[in-house]
Amino acid sequence: MDTSSSRMGNSFEACRQRRLALIDRMTRGGGGVALVPTSPEQARNRDTHYPYRADSYFQYLTGFTEPEAVLVIVVGRGDTSPQAILFCREKNLEREIWDGFRHGPDGAREMFGLDAAHAIGELEGKLPELLADQPVLWFSIGHDAGWDQRIAAALNKVRGESRTGKRAPSAIRDVRAELDAMRLVKDATELATMRRAADISTAAHMRAMRFVAPGRFEYEVEAELLHEFRRQGCEYPAYTSIVAGGANACVLHYVGNDQILRDGDLLLIDAGGELGGYASDITRCFPVNGRFSGPQADIYDMVLDAQAAAIAAVRPGATFADPHEAALKVLAQGMVDLKLLPGSRDAVIESESYKRFYMHRTSHWLGKDVHDAGEYKEGEHWAPLVPGMVLTIEPGCYIRPAEDVPEAFWNIGVRIEDDAVVTAGGCEIITVAAPKKIADIEALMRDARGG
Repeated sequence: MDTSSSRMGNSFEACRQRRLALIDRMTRGGGGVALVPTSPEQARNRDTHYPYRADSYFQYLTGFTEPEAVLVIVVGRGDTSPQAILFCREKNLEREIWDGFRHGPDGAREMFGLDAAHAIGELEGKLPELLADQPVLWFSIGHDAGWDQRIAAALNKVRGESRTGKRAPSAIRDVRAELDAMRLVKDATELATMRRAADISTAAHMRAMRFVAPGRFEYEVEAELLHEFRRQGCEYPAYTSIVAGGANACVLHYVGNDQILRDGDLLLIDAGGELGGYASDITRCFPVNGRFSGPQADIYDMVLDAQAAAIAAVRPGATFADPHEAALKVLAQGMVDLKLLPGSRDAVIESESYKRFYMHRTSHWLGKDVHDAGEYKEGEHWAPLVPGMVLTIEPGCYIRPAEDVPEAFWNIGVRIEDDAVVTAGGCEIITVAAPKKIADIEALMRDARGG
């Protein structure tokens, strides 16, 4: 039996509690019925598929990882209790010989703690019945054209039976908006899984630091990362690993990973494993030959100081923007001090001339998706940080060759990224085990080379 879902940051009881929380939100929003489908399988070529990953919202509420499945939540009418109903693939012993275990409706209902379960083939016929006389349909219109058509057809079928007294929902609300707000604050099972994913990913980065040497290729380093992710239990990388040597580090989303690593260059690695549907996201930057040059150290220490300032700004009551603003002050001053930019720190920030070398923000939410669900602003105000939120802290500096830039800094790209859990007293950096001080990085690499 496939019990992989039990390893997720979605224990079955945690998923049940999330469904109850969604039911409460739906009740306060007028009741009704919610539909949350999982992801479809995607063909890679003529007769193979990409490795399957369940939709994050669906996974969050069910822990169920098979394709061809839909969760329907019905808020009770009158004295009827709310119900969580799963539609999934039927048991099929012949297909299981080829493709592996299937829970089937009965097995899924029992194992995942659902109120009812039916074969996915029955959904089309049951959907109008489920929608009839419900005041609100909770569904994310516009995310999937095929599903939009199915919903429209079901609604029209209900409307076509209006003479029998049936009514279609009079309002459609975005269920993802409710789930986004829920997913922003992680529960204990989620945080435990994310800490483990962080531990695995820090080990992978340390493995890469020990392995790197001039003459090796970026893809060889990527293979070391993937090996450690999988060896310790991560199902996938959380995203395509960035292994960027020299000038490639100045390309923010570089994923070619096919160039040779040269003596004297820095190597930027942005990589994290995904465990039980939860992402880790770490960036480290270090010299291919194990020793930082003076200019490399200058830029690196500037970014490291900016990250320290940003981390210090992560605490309850601060806003999502506060870590970025703290990092930006350090970076702007450093760019002035190193003669990358003219003027004062305040002038550099006001004119946004720093964006020539630092063009992204310092943080994003982290969770089931590497750029996780949740709004960054509430109206015109940045979202306040509360305990249980998880965000990255990742300032950087990327210097391309230019006549007005000191040549010693050309093609230096540095980003340092860690994962921060907001706590009652500040924050917990769950990726701290991956070395990031210059002395610690050089010592690790020196020891790996036998001194």
